[in-house]
Parts: sequence; C-alpha cells; structure tokens
Amino acid sequence: MNGASREALASARERLEALTDSTSVDPAKLAEELAAVTSLLDREVSLRRVLTDPAQSGTRKAELAQRLLGGQVGGETSDLVSGMVRSRWSSSRDLVDGIEELADTADLIAAERAGTLDDVEDELFRFSRIVSSSPELRSALTDQRAGEAAKAELLNRLLNGRTSPVTERLVVRLVAQPRGRSLEGGLDALTKLSAARRNRVVAVVTSAVPLSDQQKERLGAGLARLYGRQVHLNLDVDPAVLGGVSVRIGDEVINGTVADRLDRATRRMTG
Repeated sequence: MNGASREALASARERLEALTDSTSVDPAKLAEELAAVTSLLDREVSLRRVLTDPAQSGTRKAELAQRLLGGQVGGETSDLVSGMVRSRWSSSRDLVDGIEELADTADLIAAERAGTLDDVEDELFRFSRIVSSSPELRSALTDQRAGEAAKAELLNRLLNGRTSPVTERLVVRLVAQPRGRSLEGGLDALTKLSAARRNRVVAVVTSAVPLSDQQKERLGAGLARLYGRQVHLNLDVDPAVLGGVSVRIGDEVINGTVADRLDRATRRMTG
C-alpha cells in the first residue's frame, strides 16, 4: 500500500489497538467477524468500490456500511469498518486487504492475551517448512478445484491439537481464502505480522546441525545490535549447507555457510 491507503490503514490499526485495550472486547470474535466482512467485500466488487468511492462523502459511506453490517456483526466490528470507509483509500482492494490485516491482528492479540504469541510465531514457521518440504500437501492445499470446506477439513485433521487455536484459525483462513496470494507468501506475512506485535524482526537461520543455546544467544544478540531491535530466530536445519549458518531477514541474506563459500570459489575458478 502507499499514499492514502497507508495512512488509512495506520489509523485503523490505532483504532483496533484502542478497542482491544478493553478486556470486555473479545479479540477472537472480532477477528472472526472482520474475516467475514473481508470475504463479503472480496466477493462483492461493486460494493467495495462504492465504499471507497472518493466522490462520496465519508459520512455517507459509513452510514451505508452500518446499514449493511447492522445485525450481522457486533457493534465493535461495525464501528471499525465504518471508520475505515470514512478514510480515503487508493484502491478498493486496499480496503479489503486492510480489513483482512485487522482480522489477523485481532487473532494475534487474542494469542497475546493468552500468552501464546511466541507459540503462534513458531507454529506458523514450522507449518511453512512442512508445506515447503511436501509438494503433495502444498498441492492439496492450493488446488483450486477443491472447495473451502474440504481444505478446512484437511487442515483440521493436520493441526487439531497440535497447534494453538489461533494458529489453526489463521492457517485455515489463509488456505480457504488466499485472495491471490501464494501459500508461502501468506504464511510469511502472518509470521511478520506476529513478530511486529513485539516490535521485533524475524530471522530465518539455516545451519547444518542444530545450534546450541549459547550459539543461539550469541547470534540473537549480534543481530539485535545490527538491526537495533529484538530479533526472533526461526531455526531450520539443512545438512546441505555443510557448515556455518545462513541468516535471512526479509529480502536480506547473510550467508556464512561452507556450501556458499565453496560455490563462490567454484564460480571464480570457472569464470
């Protein structure tokens, strides 16, 4: 997002944080209702265009949203969405993306309240690795011919009792309604959103053998000094790296593996 949409989403995030500061608000219920609104606006293209039409006043668009959602969702959800449509959005899709992000954030707030946010981060990462290593599973979860119910049932069998309820809800929602995203891209976005709850970045660390606690502590401290904020380590083991470690943070890769050094040496010799 850029321009008007970025500002509108920033305001919506602030309203969500203020709303969920109250212990009387159930963030899990809020997430479920915001996800339902996301699904509605994703299907109804003409409706979302009306709700983001710059020629219409914010008040008029908010009143329309209230009429549409009244009785369908709770007052907190209705007020959040009405506030969002009052804002100016660069595109109608940005509004739907924004509501979807609020739904995911509300679920992460539920995990934060339950003290399971770290577990959710780790479970999302582990699930992404399972998907990457199993083409059959990835194919089943991304098959456009399979219905949402069938995919949800498969995930329920895979995750039931093995992950936190929040992780299961996030993954089922992503698989059932990818909205044009790749499964890997969606899981990566959820992991980053989870890390942002603690104002930290996520580093994917790949090593030939599992790191010791001392090695993890030193690496985490070094990365925290380098990036100026807390870094959450997602650890992966791949014997193909031979030795050393590879660290990926966003699009940046710090590669200190033996395999990489050998590959560079080979390229210099053949070049």
